[in-house]
Order: sequence, then structure tokens, then C-alpha cells
Amino acid sequence: MLFSSSVFLFLFLPVTLSVYFFLPFRFRNFYLLLASLFFYAWGEPSFLLVMIGSIVWNYLWGLVIGRVERNGAALFVGITGDLLLLFCFKYLNFSVSVVSQLMQFLGGPPWEIRHVFLPIGISFFTFQSISYLVDVYRDRNLCRNNFFDVALYISLFPQLIAGPIVRYNTICGELDCRRSGLGEVADGLQRFIYGFAVKMLLANPAGSIADAVFGISPEQLSPHQAWAGIIAYSLQIYFDFSGYSSMAVGLGQILGFHFPENFNFPYIADSISDFWRRWHISLSAWFRDYVYIPLGGSRVSEQRTALNLLTVFILTGIWHGAAWTFLIWGLWYGFLLTVEKFIFRDRLPSWLMRIWTLAAVVNGWVFFRSDSLQYAFEYLRAMYFCHGTASGMLVMELTGYRWILVIAAGILLSLPWAGKVRKDRFFGRILSIFLLVLAISALVKGTYNPFLYFRF
Repeated sequence: MLFSSSVFLFLFLPVTLSVYFFLPFRFRNFYLLLASLFFYAWGEPSFLLVMIGSIVWNYLWGLVIGRVERNGAALFVGITGDLLLLFCFKYLNFSVSVVSQLMQFLGGPPWEIRHVFLPIGISFFTFQSISYLVDVYRDRNLCRNNFFDVALYISLFPQLIAGPIVRYNTICGELDCRRSGLGEVADGLQRFIYGFAVKMLLANPAGSIADAVFGISPEQLSPHQAWAGIIAYSLQIYFDFSGYSSMAVGLGQILGFHFPENFNFPYIADSISDFWRRWHISLSAWFRDYVYIPLGGSRVSEQRTALNLLTVFILTGIWHGAAWTFLIWGLWYGFLLTVEKFIFRDRLPSWLMRIWTLAAVVNGWVFFRSDSLQYAFEYLRAMYFCHGTASGMLVMELTGYRWILVIAAGILLSLPWAGKVRKDRFFGRILSIFLLVLAISALVKGTYNPFLYFRF
């Protein structure tokens, strides 16, 4: 169930909130758990048991870890189970295809298995489950004896499908006590409306342009068309994901939970490391605290630090998807961060670093968007070398006023001033009403309403 769908906006959300605020606090957690399970089952009823199984697994191992101080063996078993679940559903198909290709190359028979479908949001709720186990390992007082509290933390519907990844120690106190005053509810609604608006009014139009360009064979594209396509996609993925994160943060605030911010105007970053402090912040922080620092972080030799960076970003790439394109995308950032840390940093002026960073990010999105490595390399070649020119509707789409308007508005709203306007109490409230009307109009009139991070 998409946050930007009619079913969610006009049925699920008003009914859920009406009942929630009517109930005494002692019943609200259990009610939210039921609502969250229904929310997940709406789109993937067959996978509801997978998530419930994950919840039971982590609840039981959390109890084991919490009973013995520094129970490393139990932590290892618990996390291994989570990773095996993620591997079976997300990476098994890809792994078997790679082994099959290798077997055929060596003259052996190909391997085949029945296709395994990917449960929606499995990467997000698996990482939250691991967070619960690690945080209990570090502080046994955080262990929950109440099964329904653990279940609610893992399945809470605002951040269940696409984050932000909420650490257990961030909201464990709010599971016991939280307040949702009128001011909090109003601020949360305003935040939700802003996310909904940028999703409908910017991400979707930019996405239709990107899809039109990426639906063409790269050898038919001229450089300006190829650049228009990847710029449109850069705006689509930013406003699609950040818009969804804003909706999640807003919904959490309405319910009394305070989720971490997930984006902070990443396209103004003055370095690759700064970009990752601004883009998908909850994922970056998760890998930093649970992988990079335990590996030694930057406290080790330069060679080991470079290896740690490379490891983290290979995992970041693989986390996003089981494909060679995501692996190369992760390697791209690992390489860039290593070069920046040991060669470029503090040697180039700030304005040049901003250009370098933005160019690196936009080029990297080619791998993220492409269906294959071959397509990605051909598209990059189209961006920098002259080829044929696509004709017909594509040219009209790229040269018309709609393309100019979407790109210009996207660039303007990628700058920090947009955040200042949104946070203004008086003007922000008026603006949110105006944006809500426009966004609902776009929802009613349009049929193009994808969400990119569902597959992760």
C-alpha cells in the first residue's frame, strides 16, 4: 500500500488515526501493531508470515542475549538468522544465476531453482531487527519481555516499507510513553503533506521523463538527451525517496514517534563523504555504527581504512539490490571515497569539490537506474560522445516546457531555502494546504505513480 495511493490517503490513514486517538494509551501499541500487519498484508499477504517469523526469531534471541552479559554467541546466531533470511529471499536467485554461468563456462550443467520472489521492505525490517539485537547486546536493560513491543518496533507501518531505518535505541522509550498533542499532530501533517506533494508533483513527472529516455536504446540518444534523462532520474530518485521519508517522519510524529531525518539536501554536498552524510542518512549511519566502526573505522592504517570503506560500500550497493549494477555502484562510491580521503580532500577549492561531487553522483546514478552493466556503459558513452538522435515524442518530451519546468523546480527545491520555507509555521501551513490540493489533483488525474524503493 503506497502512502501516495487513494486507498491509503482516503481509507486506511483516516480510519487508523481516528481509532488510534480514541483509544487509551495502554491499547495503542497493540492497535498499531494490528494496523501495521494489515498495512503490510494489503500488498503482500503471502509474505506476512515471513515478517512474523522474523519478529518471533528476533524476539526470542533478544531474550537470550538480554539474559547473559556480552553473549556474543547468541548475537552471532541471531544476526546470522536475519542475514540468511535476507539472502534466501533477496540474493538466492542472483547467486544461483552467477554459479550457473560459471558452471556453464567450465563446461558443466547449468543450475536452476524455482524463482524466489522478494518480500516488500525486507531489507528495511531486517536491518531494524539486527539493530534490536545489537542494541540489546550493548545494553541488556533495553531487552523487551513484551513480544508485542518488539513486533511493533519491527513492523511499525510508517517506516516499514522504505525507512528511514529506525534504531531500536532511538524509539524504545517512546514505545512506553509518547505524546501526540495538537501541535505535534499539526506539524506531522504538514510534514506528511510536503512529502506527498514533492512525490506527486516532482518525482512522478521527473520519473516519466527518465523512463521515456531510458526506454530508448542508448545508441539512439544524443548527449543532451542522455544528460536530460539522467538529470531527470537524479531528481526522481531524490524526491521520490526523500518525499516518502518525509511522509514517514510526519506519520511518526502524528503518532508520537520521532524518527531520524533521512535527507539533508544531498545535492549541495561538497564531497562524497558529505553526500553520504546527507543522503539516506539512516542507512549510512547504520553501516557506520554496525559495520565500519567495528571493522576499525579510520583508526587503523590507511590501507585498512581504504579496505573498510570499500567493504562498507560494497555492502551498501548489494543492500540496494542483487545485481551487478548495484555492486558496481557500491564499488564506485568506495573508490571515490578512497580517492577523496587520501588524494583530493583539502586540495581543491570548495566550489570545485561541489561540482566534482555532483558530477560523480549523477554519473553513478546511471548504474543504479540501468537494468544491466552493458546498458549502463552504453548510456555513459551516449552522455559523452555523439550518437544518433531519437525523434518523435521523445524529442518533444525533452524540449517542451514540461521538461524545463520539472527540471527547474526540482533544482530549486533541492536547495536549502526550500527547507526554511517548509519549517515556517505560518507560511508553511498555508503552503501545505495549497500543495495538498495540487497533489491530490495530480493523484486523481494521473496513472503514473511508482515508488522506487519498494524493491529494496
